Formats: sequence, C-alpha cells, structure tokens
Amino acid sequence: MSTASTVSSAPINAVVVYHSGYGHTRRMATAVAEGAGAELVAIDAEGNVNEAAWQALAGADAILFGSPTYMGGPSWQFKKFADASSKVWFERGWQNKIFGGFTNSASLNGDKLNTLEYFFLLAGQHGGIWVSMDIKPANLKASLRDDLNRMGSYIAPMAQTPGDASPEEMSPGDLETARRYGARVALVAGRMRPR
Repeated sequence: MSTASTVSSAPINAVVVYHSGYGHTRRMATAVAEGAGAELVAIDAEGNVNEAAWQALAGADAILFGSPTYMGGPSWQFKKFADASSKVWFERGWQNKIFGGFTNSASLNGDKLNTLEYFFLLAGQHGGIWVSMDIKPANLKASLRDDLNRMGSYIAPMAQTPGDASPEEMSPGDLETARRYGARVALVAGRMRPR
C-alpha cells in the first residue's frame, strides 16, 4: 500500500496557543499557523484564554505552544495557561495529540532551549507526541542572519530579534523556519490520525 493512500485526506485541525509580550512571538505564531493551517489562540496579558479556546484545543489534532523566552523560560502568562491545563491533564484530554512549539528572545541564546524543553515536557505530561525540526542548521561561515534554522535548533524553531527591533524587523529566515515547521507538524498529524 502506498504512503499516499494511508494518509488521511481530511484537513488537520491544529491550534497555535501562544503568549506574546511585544508582538514578536505573535508574528512567529502567525507564521507557524500559516504553515499548519492552524487556528491562533492568544493567551492574554493576565495569562488566560476563554472557554472557546479550551474547546478548540480539545478538538485539535495538533497543538503548538509559543512564548517569548523571559528570564530563561516561558513567560509567566504561558506558565499560568500551562497550570490551568492541569484539569485537561487529569482527564487525559490531550493524550495522543501531536505537539510542537516555538520561541523568540532578544539574545542569540537567551536560554531559549529551556523554553522549548518546558513545552516538550508539558506535551509529555499530557501524553502527547512531539514533532522535531527537519531543517539542518545554518552553521557555516557563509551562513547569514536570514538563513533557515540559523539558531541550530532540532527540538523546534527558535528566533532571535534584537531588543530594540520591531516585530516587522524580524528575520525572514526565522519566520520561514517557523512556517515550514508548522507545515511539518500538520503533515505528521495527518499521518498519525486514525483512519
């Protein structure tokens, strides 16, 4: 049987749930959502999402987490959302869903890896299946700021935006990396969906 005949042809129901402090993570979330064909759910400034957002997450095939990296981890608003997901965890509501994530910070490192590991662990606690990156890092002398996966991440996309740069000044390579990752998550979710 060919691979094409075993993949569900129905569109994937994906949700990108994210917090953005200054608009940079929102721009990255939009790129991920574009790639995945996903619905965007913003965590507000108080760390909350509405009941419709919880319903969208319950019905999703794939969930992607997004947050800026602040002080070596996700924002407190994202952590509040994660804590609120404990009711879903208790009921195993997200078990066997496909998960991914992404982050942005002002520094080249900025401890972004800790944020992605937080997302990975949260997905694991929910019994989910994490999707990694499939883009080789841009790590040669000839590599440029706008190359794909210039941060060299394998877990999920990382972006770097200088602290005095607007969301409009984000690296096109970081945004394209995010978009392609969203498409990969949707592809994996389609392959994993029960027929």
